[in-house]
Amino acid sequence: MIGLDVALALLVVAVALAAWRILRGPHDADRAVAADLVLFSFVGLTAVIGTRAGIAATFDLVLAAGLVGLLAALSLGRLLTRGKR
Repeated sequence: MIGLDVALALLVVAVALAAWRILRGPHDADRAVAADLVLFSFVGLTAVIGTRAGIAATFDLVLAAGLVGLLAALSLGRLLTRGKR
């Protein structure tokens, strides 16, 4: 259980630092990367809390949120490059 507590603490720190980067980011790309980090940190928090509580259905939610996050990251990258490859 100590490992899960450490993981929770590190994920909370990651969310806090990413939120700070969203507020202070000088460029749109900085904010997009920080938003991705916030999303995937919340996915990680969900996974760790689900593991700690012993809820098996949490992993279905984590899988779906991870896929949506991946598609959102690709869309943001495409938007920031204005469609250029």
